[in-house]
Amino acid sequence: MHEILANAFSGFSIIDAIDILIVSFVVYKILGFIVQTRAEQIIKGVVVLIIALIVSDMLNLYTLNWMCRGAVALGAVAILIVFQPELRRALEYMGRGSFVRSAFIQEDKEFIKKSINQVTRAVENFSADRVGALLVFEGQTVLEDIVETGTVLDAEVSEQLLGNIFYEGSPLHDGAVIIRNGKIHAAGCVLPLTGKQDIESSLGTRHRAGLGITEHSDALTIIVSEETGIISIARDGHLERFVDSRAVEKSLLDFYLQRTDLSETIEKIPWAKGLVSRVKKGGDDRAEK
Repeated sequence: MHEILANAFSGFSIIDAIDILIVSFVVYKILGFIVQTRAEQIIKGVVVLIIALIVSDMLNLYTLNWMCRGAVALGAVAILIVFQPELRRALEYMGRGSFVRSAFIQEDKEFIKKSINQVTRAVENFSADRVGALLVFEGQTVLEDIVETGTVLDAEVSEQLLGNIFYEGSPLHDGAVIIRNGKIHAAGCVLPLTGKQDIESSLGTRHRAGLGITEHSDALTIIVSEETGIISIARDGHLERFVDSRAVEKSLLDFYLQRTDLSETIEKIPWAKGLVSRVKKGGDDRAEK
């Protein structure tokens, strides 16, 4: 036994260990991504198809084996078609570049906290008065295509302005407000609806839209029901209902300030700070040209 283990690990190096860890991490993330989407049931069907192919080959079931081989041959194209929304979401997630971008976006913490305070108070008023509202807080994914469907305001967040936007007589009250870097960037925006089938039937278009935008981006949305005044928070394709103003404030603080904290961490690492400085300097040079 000792000799077997010695032979097995004789050619094992630190590079092999790193290789295994990277592959394990990738597989883990893929499995986690699949579990969170409708792809889970489709993957189960693919596994059953592969098992049927192996069994039919072992038992010489030629007709069944031929059918399974044909299905597997078309599987690659079918996966691209069926998984198109999931693949798009995964590619967008990889392309956000939050590590580098967060080092460039130096948000003023006091300004962000002031904006969050104004939003929290407005949401609390909406809930008490049963005013329907839909607030989208932009993350690393720029929602310019969504902004184009509404009206650009580029105004500071205030309790009064949000109240005017979502007032029932306002021409912008039916759409969503896009908040970018702590400011109201646009209002009256149209959002994509969620494709989930297991959402509660009692939830209307506002909730489906608030959930849908989080399936296509890393945005956070706050939804206030017009019928019940219930506050909901959506992020990463998940909807949390029956939250209070404290939960809203905490979620927004985590959403905005975690990126600033990452920037501060980078500043403490000499080689990372130097790398970010060189990338930023190159970007400034190109902008001047």
